[in-house]
Amino acid sequence: MKRGTLYVISAPSGAGKTSLVKALLKRQTNMRVAVSHTTRQPRREEQEGINYFFVSREKFIEMLNTNQFLEHAIVFEQYYGTAAYCVDDCLKKGLDLILEIDWQGAQQVRRLMPETKSIFILPPSCEVLRMRLLQRGQDSQAVIEHRMSKAIDEISHYSEFDYLIVNDDFDTALTELEAIVVANSLTCLRQAEQLAPLLKDLLC
Repeated sequence: MKRGTLYVISAPSGAGKTSLVKALLKRQTNMRVAVSHTTRQPRREEQEGINYFFVSREKFIEMLNTNQFLEHAIVFEQYYGTAAYCVDDCLKKGLDLILEIDWQGAQQVRRLMPETKSIFILPPSCEVLRMRLLQRGQDSQAVIEHRMSKAIDEISHYSEFDYLIVNDDFDTALTELEAIVVANSLTCLRQAEQLAPLLKDLLC
């Protein structure tokens, strides 16, 4: 069985990354999203083991000290991390896997797994980004201002990624995101393994 591909997708908060990933999963049945561990409190609609594994700060640090994370980061004073065993298990099954992480985590993953494909999602403007954060209705004005200031730092790392998508028109951004996944699945290296019987027959 061919090994799956690991995709890292990063974006400033409010750029629409999560919505794009959810829509992509409906089109790509061989793809999953990694469930990360976090020390932050769950939001109203979030479920344990589906959106995140919600753990105490003490538990997270214990896992960190025993090298259980492929990547980890501190975002808005909360810990986030992806367990290495979860990623490896999924890829071994031939499933493609998405990590929705920030640029810090993306750097760590690329160092350990250089074959990872990385994608950065941009908002069409600062004004639109601020409007989307306000419309979510999840954060106070102070938190929104903090997210806006952090967005500049996040966006400054765009050149470290393999692909860059602007989420202005959602359908266009989704088409571009899926095109990256489809193109990667058709590389000669991956197809040669999948099509080995056909190639053998054609070359006999």
